[in-house]
Amino acid sequence: MKLTIIGYWGGFPATDGATSSYLLEKGDFSLLIDVGSGSLSKLQKYKQVSELDAVIVSHYHHDHVADIGVLQYAKLIHYYVTGNDAVLPIYGHKEDVNGFQSLAHSYTKGIAYDPSESLIIGPFSISFLKTSHPVSCYGFRITDGESVIVYTADTSYKEEWEAFSKDADLLITDCNYYAGQDGSKAGHMNSVEAGKIAAQASVKSLVLSHLPQYGNQEQLIAEAKEQFDGQVLLAKEGVVWEA
Repeated sequence: MKLTIIGYWGGFPATDGATSSYLLEKGDFSLLIDVGSGSLSKLQKYKQVSELDAVIVSHYHHDHVADIGVLQYAKLIHYYVTGNDAVLPIYGHKEDVNGFQSLAHSYTKGIAYDPSESLIIGPFSISFLKTSHPVSCYGFRITDGESVIVYTADTSYKEEWEAFSKDADLLITDCNYYAGQDGSKAGHMNSVEAGKIAAQASVKSLVLSHLPQYGNQEQLIAEAKEQFDGQVLLAKEGVVWEA
């Protein structure tokens, strides 16, 4: 598996940035995880929109789906130019009816995932954990049968993440707050909580994402390392993880 970070800011994109979006590839299959604000522009540095095989979204807050609409326009324009009428599947939950319905367009199709069951998309098997967030949101445990990536999406701390993330090769966590800040009402974690999950789950690598635009983000690494003695990285555009 190869994962490329496309967007990683929380809430809104900092200058020349994008909010949550990750490109996951294996062989010739490409899955886009979340499609945050600014992500479509950034994505095209690494993959053409026409080369995407599927998209999956964790929830329908704008910083995770804002570029769904322009992705749909891109598919439409690609059809006008090339005549390629291939329909792109976009997977999402149905607990937000309007959000789910927005996934369908001329050349995109909304497909509901059942969070109680594993989902197969191409070479990937995905299981789900409902997060602690003001709206229905799901984190993903993704495997190709060899390696495991866990993506918490947006969540405040909950012990269930430790079992869900157990022995993952890569854990990508919400880290919208610094140590000592309480993000629970907003449905987000701080650096110490992210590190605690990584330590208890014995993951190999931790990536802090959904980052705050203020403060010194490098501080988040030091704070997470107070709990977790493995590799800790800040999410950055273009960073690649492979296994």
